[in-house]
Amino acid sequence: MTDVLIAIDNLTVRFESRPVVDRVNLSLHRGDIITIIGPNGAGKTTLIKSVLGIQTATSGRVTRAKNLVIGYVPQHLSLESTLPLSVKRFMLLSGRPLTECTSALARTGVGHLLNASVHHLSGGEQQRLLLARALARRPDLLVLDEPAQGVDINGQAALYDLIRQLRDELNCGVIMISHDLHLVMAATDQVICLNQHICCSGSPADISHDPAFIETFGRPVAESLAVYHHHHNHSHDLHGNVVGPDHSGTATGHGDCHHDHH
Repeated sequence: MTDVLIAIDNLTVRFESRPVVDRVNLSLHRGDIITIIGPNGAGKTTLIKSVLGIQTATSGRVTRAKNLVIGYVPQHLSLESTLPLSVKRFMLLSGRPLTECTSALARTGVGHLLNASVHHLSGGEQQRLLLARALARRPDLLVLDEPAQGVDINGQAALYDLIRQLRDELNCGVIMISHDLHLVMAATDQVICLNQHICCSGSPADISHDPAFIETFGRPVAESLAVYHHHHNHSHDLHGNVVGPDHSGTATGHGDCHHDHH
């Protein structure tokens, strides 16, 4: 199919003979949002690095669509603290024209920070800056490693809203790692539970009932997710406040997210 962006076939990555990623098969299509979850040391970041082409497989292969443009958002911004660097300069280092950089910053909600120092940004602002840098590439595929790292709970909801909106606007695919299990349930189309191999995969509604998921995360977590519903027909601002209908145009008439627990 022409809309397959990434095809992972029987991928295995070993470190000193120990399999960190073990015989993983996965396809991601344009328009998909896939979230990889799993315990620490499960191989999530190694799998992402294989998708990016910076980790060599021991066996198996990763096939990328022709001329695939990938926008990568790492967990956090790693910069030398003594190096003076403005947001503008940081964006221009991507090699994109200033007009594209400023447009991307505006789209991710941090256009007003163009002349600010990157060292003075909050966690949420840093993540939006990293997302803007990826967005400036006009990617076919967004790869996000813990995109809500260092972001407060209200900001996390707004960030996941933004990721879904960008998926729709760019008609791109999204693959991300996340530990925010409840937010994952509202923000993704498919969940992949990884523990070296793929333990289970499926829609958020289905995966919480899977025995492998229950074994990996425990019954209390699985049961809390099984009754979690996110009636989500509105958007959030930078602070997580409801700002009105989402891009589908459905009005809410109220100002809160409903998380129903039965």
